[in-house]
Amino acid sequence: MDRLLAYLAATPGARRALTVAAGILVATAVVLLGFPVYTDLVHNDLQGHLRSQFASQATKQAYETGKIRDGQSLTKIDIPKIGVNVVVVQGTDDAALRAGAGHYPSTPLPCTTGDVGIAGHRTTYGKPFANVDRLGPGDLITLTTPVGSCVYKVNESPFVVVADDWGVVSNTPGLATLTLTSCHPKGSAAYRIVIKATMVSSESFT
Repeated sequence: MDRLLAYLAATPGARRALTVAAGILVATAVVLLGFPVYTDLVHNDLQGHLRSQFASQATKQAYETGKIRDGQSLTKIDIPKIGVNVVVVQGTDDAALRAGAGHYPSTPLPCTTGDVGIAGHRTTYGKPFANVDRLGPGDLITLTTPVGSCVYKVNESPFVVVADDWGVVSNTPGLATLTLTSCHPKGSAAYRIVIKATMVSSESFT
């Protein structure tokens, strides 16, 4: 350490380089710590807008006709076991998932026959799926749509697949199922954690 300090004292260029490096490290730390906070603020603001949109007649009409735009309110998801209660939007691209959770457009609408697919963030934008790994057989998931609601029961423990395994959201003709997906492990997109559930009840609004 004494030699290093002596070297720095005698070498102005080394001191400047060390100062620049320290500045870069501090700036990187600020970005890493601040980005999740920023995304949570975006998520909270967007959720307020989506809840108002969800309650509108226009959203109900869009749902009934199947003409739902990417980023538009689609359903509410409630998972008591892990404290989730957010509005899910249509679409799973980056813009749509600023809401925290999005519906795979290639899958059936919530509460209908087939395998409904929903993706959600685990570490940013409200991180609604942060603790999906804690779900297990028997846990309940409620989806509320503009025209009704339904309850799904988790039927197996969460499992992990490679990120490009789209087979986990394959259709299930004749069955009403739900698939939740999220990145795994937290902070990485290398794999995908998957939760499978089956509908156990449904209710139409009048």
